[in-house]
Amino acid sequence: MVTTIEELAQLVVVEDDPTIRTILGMALAGAGFRHVRECARGDEALSEIKARPPDLVLLDVMLPGVDGFTICRRIREDSATAQARVIMLTAKTEPEDIVRGLDCGADDYVTKPFDRMVLLARVRAVLRRGASVSSAEDFDGLRIDEGAMSASLDGTELRLARGEFMMLALLAANRGRVLSRQRILDAVQRDDAEVVTERTVDVQIAGLRRKLGDWASHIETVRGVGYRIKP
Repeated sequence: MVTTIEELAQLVVVEDDPTIRTILGMALAGAGFRHVRECARGDEALSEIKARPPDLVLLDVMLPGVDGFTICRRIREDSATAQARVIMLTAKTEPEDIVRGLDCGADDYVTKPFDRMVLLARVRAVLRRGASVSSAEDFDGLRIDEGAMSASLDGTELRLARGEFMMLALLAANRGRVLSRQRILDAVQRDDAEVVTERTVDVQIAGLRRKLGDWASHIETVRGVGYRIKP
């Protein structure tokens, strides 16, 4: 018998509204998810996540105790929980709120009210996302060796500027996750300021796409937010 992702995945639902928490629990159970824990407070959630690291956290933003942005950031900072997937689930729909959630390390951001089937599809998609691209892994012909600061495509070495390589490696390591321009900038910025503005990120992504040719179709622009390599 084949074991499904729903049977294996460990989920934590963090939601202070008991009605929404019940709806989420019923939707997940109805979809076959067998291991779902629920928390109503942010501080309670942090303790639960640390005690038993889950595969995915459905995380409200406005919570008593500790807010969702802080929880997400702490999940990413702790090596024991850093690999957990996080989907923000909130009524906060302003672009700056979405960017803030993604900057904290969220894998996806779903706004309330939500459609159950769409939410379940996103949960499955996030759980199925592949691991990072490494020098030992081929992703549609792309190989990245961060130790040697080199990348090749279909066996041909790519001549990339440092900033272009760092952005490609960062996007590949977070395949499927949207990264804001500011997050990309923070990750690749050097003390000598080779990359200095969010606009420069756009310019270097454009240069990277030219060098990648047809493979560049994997790099998606998320309007108003940033970029991702499609899963």
